Amino acid sequence: MKSQEDARILRRRPPHFDLIAGNAALDFVNTLDDRYTKPKELLGDYLDLARFAEDTGLLDSARVDRLFAQSQADPARAQQVLKWARELREAIHDVFRAIIDKRPVPHMALARLNGSVQNAAEHMRLVPTKDGFAWSFDDLRAFESVLWPIARAAADLLTSDQLPYVRACYSKTCEWFFLDTSKNHHRRWCDMTRCGNRAKAQRFYERQKKANS
Repeated sequence: MKSQEDARILRRRPPHFDLIAGNAALDFVNTLDDRYTKPKELLGDYLDLARFAEDTGLLDSARVDRLFAQSQADPARAQQVLKWARELREAIHDVFRAIIDKRPVPHMALARLNGSVQNAAEHMRLVPTKDGFAWSFDDLRAFESVLWPIARAAADLLTSDQLPYVRACYSKTCEWFFLDTSKNHHRRWCDMTRCGNRAKAQRFYERQKKANS
C-alpha cells in the first residue's frame, strides 16, 4: 500500500483540468473533453477524480491524500467508484443539456442524479461555524465521498436563480458548459483564450480571404 506521502507526490503532477465553468458540477461535465467530436476522457483513474475534487475546492488536501492512499490499497473499489462518477457526469450533462436546449429533461438522467443527491444527503450534517452553520459530510474515508459534493453542486445550481444562465460554448468543436456571469449575460465562449480567440482568428481569416478573392 502506498503511503500518504506517496499520494502527495502523485497529486503534485501538473493538473489537466481547465476550470472555467464557474460551477463545480459544470466543470465536472467538462472532464469529457471534445465530447461531440473526438471524446477525450480526463478522468482516467480514481486519482484524477480525487484531484478534480481538490482542484475545484470540493475536498481538502488531507482528504485527497487519504483517498489516494486508499485507492492503492483497494483498486477494485476505486475503479467501481470511478465508473459511478462517469455515470453521474453523464446524467448531469444530459440534465443541463436539455435545459440549455429548452427541451424536457430525460427521466433516466434526472433519476440518476436524484439517486446521487439522495445518497449525498444521507451523509450531510450541520456543523457550527464562526458565522453560523454550514453543511458538512460525514464518513469522509468512503471512496464515494468524492461524489457527494459534486451531486450537491448540481442540485444547488438546478434549484438556484442562476439556472437560466447555464450555457454551452458557442464553438461546435467544444460546447463546454459554463455559468454566464457576465454583466449582460451574453457570453458565448467557455473561455476567450480557449475558444473565443480561435473564433476571432477564423473570422479574420475568412474576411481576408473574401477581400482577396
